This record gives sequence, C-alpha cells and structure tokens, in this order.
Amino acid sequence: MPEVIFGQGKTPAQVAEIFARLARHGGNVLATRADRRQFAAVKKKVRAVTYSDQARAITLLQDRKTYGKGTIAVVSAGTSDIPVAEEAAVTAGIMGNAVARLYDVGVAGIHRLLAHGPALAEARVVIVCAGMEGALPSVVGGLVGVPVIAVPTSVGYGAAFQGMAALLGMMNSCASNVSVVNIDNGFGAGYVAALINRL
Repeated sequence: MPEVIFGQGKTPAQVAEIFARLARHGGNVLATRADRRQFAAVKKKVRAVTYSDQARAITLLQDRKTYGKGTIAVVSAGTSDIPVAEEAAVTAGIMGNAVARLYDVGVAGIHRLLAHGPALAEARVVIVCAGMEGALPSVVGGLVGVPVIAVPTSVGYGAAFQGMAALLGMMNSCASNVSVVNIDNGFGAGYVAALINRL
C-alpha cells in the first residue's frame, strides 16, 4: 500500500496531482477525509476512481489481490458512528481484505450485537467504533479471542467532550485484547487491522 493521501486541508488540485502520481505505480490508492470537490478534480485525471460519501474517501482499485488471511469485522455502535466505521472498512478493503460490516449494534441494544455472534467468531480482527461512553469495545473484547481495535468517535452529548470520554473509557478497558486508536481515526484502525490480518 503506498502512502495514503490525507485530503483535509489540501486543495482539489493538490489532491488530484498527488493521487495521479501514486496511481501511475499500478497499486491501489486511497485519499481520506476528502470531499466531493476533491473527488471531481481527481476524476478528471484518473477516470476509474470512486467516492464514498460516508467514508469521505476517494479510492482507486488496481490491485484486486486478497492479502488478508481472514475477515475483518467492522462494528459500529450506533448509526451516528457509521462514517468512522466506513472509513475503517474502506481502508481495510482497499488494502486487500474481506470486510464484514456489523452496524448499529451498541450496548443500548445489546441483543443486536449478540445476534451477530457467528460473524464475530469468524473474524481474525475486529474494529469497534463507538462514541458516548465508549463501552462497546470492552463488550466485544469479552466475546472474542482476537485483537479488537477500538475507535472512539466524537459522537455524544456535552460530557462526551467530542470523543474524550469514549477515548478514556476505551483506554481503561479491562478486556486485554483491546487496543485504541485516536478519536475518529477509522483510517488508522483499518490500516492496523489490515496489517494484523496479513500475519
């Protein structure tokens, strides 16, 4: 996987130029935190690109080989957490992994999570995106025997402090298979999960 383009703060022309340069090498290309204007500029230079509104990602799939040895499950606590989960899923997918999406299965409706027991049991790595109090990764960590990558999201009311409450809750998880990335960092979770899944 070549260097990934962080779209936020770059002009459409800058993103398009970098994207086109990376595309010439023949591998897959990913731009995160990208908007529709940046996508339009890239598409003028690289016709085969696609855009995900939810993930805010521009992707170019040139290498269709599967590199992961199993499935990466991406879990979203609530519907509001899906954009971060999608960033993780798109990242893992463009890196050559099978991805299972399990969305809106937070602790407020734990029966929805438990209904996905078989999918969780089959995953080699699980990414869990949650805001509010950030409890879901600990629950998932207690259910599976594989690495769980927790992603705090900036979803929640005032005392959630734009994801700080979830971040601290996840870092204090008593499930020993849980590790944590930065707030809203679906990309980082997807990338690390892809590396784990190649081992």
